Amino acid sequence: MLIKVPSVANMGLETIKVDIEINLANKGLPGFEIVGLAGKAVDESKERVRTAILSSDVDFPQKKITVNMAPADVPKEGSMYDLPIALGILSSVLNFPIPEKSLFLGELSFDGSLRHTKGAFLMALFAKEFGFTNLFVPKDSANEAACIKGIKVFPVEDLGQICRHLLGEEKIFPVVYKPVSEDALSAVEFDMKEVLGQEQAKRAMEIAAAGGHNIIMIGTPGSGKTMLARALPGILPPLNEAESLEVTKIYSASGGIPPGGSLIMRRQFRSPHHTASLAGLVGGGSKPQPGEISLAHRGVLFLDEFNEFPRSIMEAMRQPLEDGYLTISRSKQRITYPADFMLVASANPCPCGYANHPKKSCVCGPNQIAKYQKRISGPILDRIDLHISVVPVDTEEFSENQKNSEFLEPSEKIKQRVVLARQKQQARFTLEEIHSNSQMKNSHIKKYCKLSKEVEQILRQASLKFQLSARSYMKMVKVARTIADLDASENIEVNHMAEALQYRLKNYESA
Repeated sequence: MLIKVPSVANMGLETIKVDIEINLANKGLPGFEIVGLAGKAVDESKERVRTAILSSDVDFPQKKITVNMAPADVPKEGSMYDLPIALGILSSVLNFPIPEKSLFLGELSFDGSLRHTKGAFLMALFAKEFGFTNLFVPKDSANEAACIKGIKVFPVEDLGQICRHLLGEEKIFPVVYKPVSEDALSAVEFDMKEVLGQEQAKRAMEIAAAGGHNIIMIGTPGSGKTMLARALPGILPPLNEAESLEVTKIYSASGGIPPGGSLIMRRQFRSPHHTASLAGLVGGGSKPQPGEISLAHRGVLFLDEFNEFPRSIMEAMRQPLEDGYLTISRSKQRITYPADFMLVASANPCPCGYANHPKKSCVCGPNQIAKYQKRISGPILDRIDLHISVVPVDTEEFSENQKNSEFLEPSEKIKQRVVLARQKQQARFTLEEIHSNSQMKNSHIKKYCKLSKEVEQILRQASLKFQLSARSYMKMVKVARTIADLDASENIEVNHMAEALQYRLKNYESA
């Protein structure tokens, strides 16, 4: 007897249909085989399915059972096929039909219950696109899939429950989507008013948030670089609907959505340690998975102690910084992950950290400093829009700022200006495939960033003096456009360009 149960396979962020074909033959010795390019986790599902069926008080059929996963030339990975395989076997034993236009996904425990399984959101998107109306997924994964409208998502607790549902004995009702609460969205680690002093650095953070620009902070230990970076999420605008879908797809594919989780509505802040591997940061492995770069899509990638990261990792970021995506190629597959993030980097000016400190003496030799600074290549620095020097706050100034902390601007007030600037950019780029000033190509700059003679003259003089590359030249125009948006100005004025040029250091040593 041949039974087909529809499911899916996820290849990166792409989803394809997989037909689980179960054949129970009366002839031949009893056995259980799975074919169709199944991975180790899929092959191990034989034991999970057998034990889960027995735990559901159903006798496991003593027949020759063969499971084929079609198409057979596509690799199948993970434990998500436990449920469709078990249902195919039970359909023959208990004599219930597999409903049409339905997809099944879920990992079984030995007691027959279903565990949270990654990929439910990707399955829901696939179902919406290709006309499937019903999804049967573990209860802990149901809310993740239910955020896609027009699909009935049935939360399954255990194998016995879904069997009773298909037999018409006990009905499972579709889950009602529960969005993330506003309290969870507003939780941030630091508020900008907690950062005492550093007004120029806070202004640079506001500009970076308003235009989606990359930024590097160079300064001595304890000057507030990490605190500034961790306060940045508090002034970023929330994700719009399209951005939220993009980010949720990545986290669903990587298993980053927790049980009961759903649509990701806040911009992610990723802060990998400098000992992270190349595959961990960029993505990849024998079974390519998203790395920290892709997990920071539409959010912030904070690289603290930027000089300590291996050169190979820094250079691997060139393509995503320029193009907004990265491609992982393997012998059997080629996967593209989105990687449009804000890079926030912090670095010390020398190994001891106290070069150019107003009070402490640096103990590093000139050769040591030069070697340390050369760990960050010129091409990477050229791709960073804002370069700022973070100087330590004087003790007297620190005490004075603590006394007047109630007068400092909170993150919420800065965020309001950032949101207004982003709204201007969204209105400007309505007919374009970009959302922020940092994403502008040369054609967009020519169209939306017309410079007056005075502004262009200032930029040319600075370009000659600081020997700016063509890329840096264009980045200064983008930053000036963002400053003009924060100033609610339709045109880029002289003061906007002058401020933009303040955030472009001549070289690393001037930090």
